[in-house]
This record gives sequence, C-alpha cells and structure tokens, in this order.
Amino acid sequence: MRIVLSGTAASRGMALGRARLVKPSKLNVDNRPLEDDEVEAEIERLHDAIETARAELVELREKLHGALARDVGEFIDAHSLLLEDPELVHGLDDMIRKGHYRASAALKMQADRLGKVFEAMDDPYLRSRREDIDQVIGRVMSVLSRQTSQEERKLAARVGEILIADTIAPGDMAHLAGHGLLGIVAAGGSVYSHSAILARSLNLPMLVATSDALGTISDEDLVLVDAEAGEVVIHPTAQDLTRYRNWQREAAREGRRLAALAKEPTRTRDNVDIRLFANAEQSPDVAQARALGASGIGLYRTEFLFLRSKGLPSEDEQFHAYRDLVLGMGGLPCTIRTLDLGADKADNAGIALREEENPALGVRGVRLSLRHPAVFASQLRAILRAASYGPIRILVPMITTPDELGAVRSLLQICANDLRDAGHTLSELPEVGAMVEVPAAAIGIHTLLDDADFFAIGTNDLAQYVLAADRNNDALGTLYDPLQPALLRLIARVISVGRRAGKPVSLCGEMAGDPLLTPLLLALGLTDFSMHPGQMLEVRDRIGQLERARLRKLSPQLLRARSSQEVAALLDSFNPDLKLQ
Repeated sequence: MRIVLSGTAASRGMALGRARLVKPSKLNVDNRPLEDDEVEAEIERLHDAIETARAELVELREKLHGALARDVGEFIDAHSLLLEDPELVHGLDDMIRKGHYRASAALKMQADRLGKVFEAMDDPYLRSRREDIDQVIGRVMSVLSRQTSQEERKLAARVGEILIADTIAPGDMAHLAGHGLLGIVAAGGSVYSHSAILARSLNLPMLVATSDALGTISDEDLVLVDAEAGEVVIHPTAQDLTRYRNWQREAAREGRRLAALAKEPTRTRDNVDIRLFANAEQSPDVAQARALGASGIGLYRTEFLFLRSKGLPSEDEQFHAYRDLVLGMGGLPCTIRTLDLGADKADNAGIALREEENPALGVRGVRLSLRHPAVFASQLRAILRAASYGPIRILVPMITTPDELGAVRSLLQICANDLRDAGHTLSELPEVGAMVEVPAAAIGIHTLLDDADFFAIGTNDLAQYVLAADRNNDALGTLYDPLQPALLRLIARVISVGRRAGKPVSLCGEMAGDPLLTPLLLALGLTDFSMHPGQMLEVRDRIGQLERARLRKLSPQLLRARSSQEVAALLDSFNPDLKLQ
C-alpha cells in the first residue's frame, strides 16, 4: 500500500531505491559500580576503545578521494579532534577513578552533560556540533559494545539504497555516497546540520525531520525520496515512477543547459551586470570557480591551515597556500578572510579559549586574532607576500567597532615595514574589508566607512544574532527565516550605505547561493554575490531571467513588510514561479 511521509528538504533532488533501515543503536550502559581493583583496567579499556574509534576515523578518511575527501575531511577531522581532547578524556578518567563508574556509564553521563550545555547556547552551528558529540561518543560506545559482545559495527553500502536513519555522521555519509548510496531520509536533524550541508555538496537528495520514518519504513521497502516536494513515498505507484522518470529526464536536460552557462556573462534581463564570486577553501574549489566563470574569490577560508595538523602553520606554509590561490585565479581578485576560529570551529592550533560560557558571543574571529598578535602577524605577512603575485583583499571577520579595524590596519602596516626591511618587495597594501555579521556593525555601518575599503555581509551569523534563534534548533524554524523583515532591513541598510560611500558590498552567506532568494537580494540592491562554486550556474541562470529595475521598485514594499509571509507574498506576486513559501 502506498504511504507518503512528509519531511523537510535538506538537499534537493529525487531518488528511487531500496530502504536501508538503521535504527538508533541502544547504548549498552553498565551501571554496576566498579570495585577498587577494577578501576585501572576499566580506564585502559576506555582508552583502547577511544583509540580504536580514532583509528576507524583515520581509515575512513584515507578511503575518501577527490571531492569527497575535500568536502568531508573537515567534519572527520573535527570528530578526531574531539577524541583527542584531553579535557574530555581526563573527565572520563576522573568519573571512573573517583565515581567508580564503568566506561559506558561515564560516556553516557558525559554525553548528557554536554548535550545540556549545547542546548543552552544560541549559535548557528551548535546544534550540529551537539550531533558531532553524540556521534563521537556513540562511536566509542559501539567499540565498547564490540569488546564485550564481539559483534561487528557495519554500515556497509549496497548500490541503489536509500538510507533511513535518525541521523547520520558526515563521515559515514561520505563513505556510503562513494559506494552507491542514492538518498537519505532522516527522522531528526536540521537543514543546517553538518550532514545536510555535506548532502548538498554531494548532490545527494536528503529529507530531515521525517518524524515517522523509522516506525513506518521497513528494510528493503521500495521508496521514492522526493526532496523537491519534501516527501518520501513508500511503495510508489506507477504514477509515482512516471513522475520520477520525468524528473530524471528534466534534470539531465537542465544539467546540460546550465553547463552551457559556465562561459556566459552574469547579466539580468535588463542588461545589468552582476558579479558572482566563489567561496573557497582549497585548490579544487578554486579550480571549479575558475571553470565556472567566477568573477573572483569572494571568501577564502583560512581555517583549514590551522586545523589540518597539530600546532600553528608557519608563515611559509600559509604563504604557499595564498600564493597558489592567487595563481590559480589567474589575475582575478581574491578575498582572503583572516582566521575565524572560535565558537563552533574546532581548534587544533591551541589558541581558541576553552570552556567559554557562550562561545558564540565570545572570543572568536578578529577578537581571537588580536589576542594573539604574533599568530595574526604571521598570517598577515603571508598574505602580504602572496599579494605580490596578484590582486588580494583582506576580509576581517566578526568586526564590531572601528577600533578593531584600526588595530588590524596598524598591525598590517607593521608587518609590511618588517617585510620590506627583510628585503621583500611588496606591492601596495591590500584593501581591508569588514565582515558584517554582528548587528552592531550593520546598524552602525556608517561608523566603519573610514576604516573599511569594502564590506561582506555574512548572513549566517547575522541572522542568528539579529533573531536570537539558533538556525539548527528545529523548534525555532519559523523564527530563523531569511525573509524576516528585520534582517532584510539591516542587509538593505548595509548595501545602501556602502553604495552611497562608493564601498563595494558583497553577500557571502547561504542566502547568496539560493536561487529562490536571488530576486530578493537584487531587489535590495545587491550586485556582488559570493557562494559555493557548485551554486553559481543556478544563480546565474536565475539572474538572467530577472529584471533588476522592476525588482528594485519592490524594495520599499519589502522593507515595510511586517512578516516573512508578507515578504514572500510580495515576491510571489512579482513572479509566482518563485514559490518562496
């Protein structure tokens, strides 16, 4: 009998396959108290399990190649870092030694304690970071279970499957995708979780918050994941299969049509040129951006240099990465964002503060860099040296006050003088821009005009700070909405003030890469977009269908709107095909 379940589309597309049901593993918690003579053996058993879990992650990372390795490597590394966290391990040891808890009970208590900490925080990534904790501790618990029962933990992939699970770790998703997984239906999760972000990068159809999935779908059921309509069909009918085949044909045609846009200009129907920049992190992103006709790199993340190995990267190591970026873009402008560790981001360099009560509002971004001037100076010197090879701009994250930009400029000048004294030939100092993601910077944008050469709006953080809503909290989904008028007014203000002052303004949050939101951003006056390279062709196509002059006339009405529903209705009236709600 045909059954339809509703979910939330986290990654668009459709997939047809046999269900692979993975129910949440039961934690085999042994609550018996330890005897004194058992304590050291139990600690050794815990450490063995942690080491085995770490080795599994290393093995998984080594099996990934190409795009998979690039996209999922950060997530696997974050899990590995958690297993190496001395505070986590020492805390577990103390529970065993002082409380005489067995390893499984200590892990369960630690998971529950950390879960409550993350639930109490407002941060755009903390929900997914809590999932990371659960997944890491669950992996260690699984190893402990194997030690006693000898059962094997297998998540082997079979070609043509749809995974039905509560959640899935990014590392496991990448492994399965490389072995024929077609789609994912998650009973929980969020469209902003690490796994959802990865699914979009892999073009893997995914539904989240499909609450009845585990209780309704059985192993080997034929299921159709329709992440276009936000539903999964169990035992699809002939009509469903026809709809799927039609979608396949249309997707193939659309892919060929979009591919032809790679060398086309980005221009509206009324002949207004728009610039599409790419967000990038490593060389494959740069190559893809160049191949798809990016106007340059609008946001180059530098954190990977501080995360991929223990200790701080040297100036030369950073210089080589930045130089290769510039050479790879062949003379197109490259915007390098300075170190943005802190909050949710794992820190393998040992400079981020630990145990901040609210890291989302703590020492992160430029605040962290200015606390470590020697580390910051090393990065700025590397950028200055790379600027001799092509056009570079410096983007500073988490700017709140003009004084922070002034401090960055002063340190940059000192670094330039030191390099010249050491015999380096430098071009003019790069332009320095402010990332607008703190409400105070958006509201007081005019106070930054004297110190910033350009602005980049980071809507991911700006939205969660303005709305006081964690974007990963399912219960706040109606609040965390990019159409919220308060957020749109701030975005429009930054664009307007920047334009009047002759300062370029780009937008590099997830909103920039969503073609459904392209008309809205054009209406607010945006002309510079920065996004993942894989989103560029769809956005370029959408821009070519729109008339900017007509959209700009909507701006006063959009900014007077009282709700996100009113904003959506205004845009739908302009073009009913947008279907924003």
